Amino acid sequence: MLHLAQVKKNPDSGEMELLLLARQTSQNLWDTLSDKIIPCSIPMGFGDGVLVLVTLADNQEIIEVKQAKDWVMGLVEIYLTNGVITPEWVEKEQEKVEQWRQEITAKSLDLTRRQLELETQKEQLQELEIKLKQEKEDNTN
Repeated sequence: MLHLAQVKKNPDSGEMELLLLARQTSQNLWDTLSDKIIPCSIPMGFGDGVLVLVTLADNQEIIEVKQAKDWVMGLVEIYLTNGVITPEWVEKEQEKVEQWRQEITAKSLDLTRRQLELETQKEQLQELEIKLKQEKEDNTN
């Protein structure tokens, strides 16, 4: 699994460690991590504080470490240049989300209303069925 990490020098042992900052959960989705440090036994040419991309096996074994510069610059290019993400864009997206929320709330209320109507009709049918059974019994006696 791919992780974003920061190279750290352990002050006690002098060994290099990786502070895991985030992990990729899908193509464009990452979860942040807090205070997860793993030892780095493979030799690296990265200094203290450098950001790296780390591929880890399920057992947390390091498979690959590479500099994160190109990846970070790709993010900057995609999301932060040419005005792609601006305060206005964020505001419009927030408005869209609010509109969707209101639509979903309205649909939910409509479904609840319909469900109540169906339950009322069911109760009325049950009452009518009981009434018809009673009338049938009265007519046979």
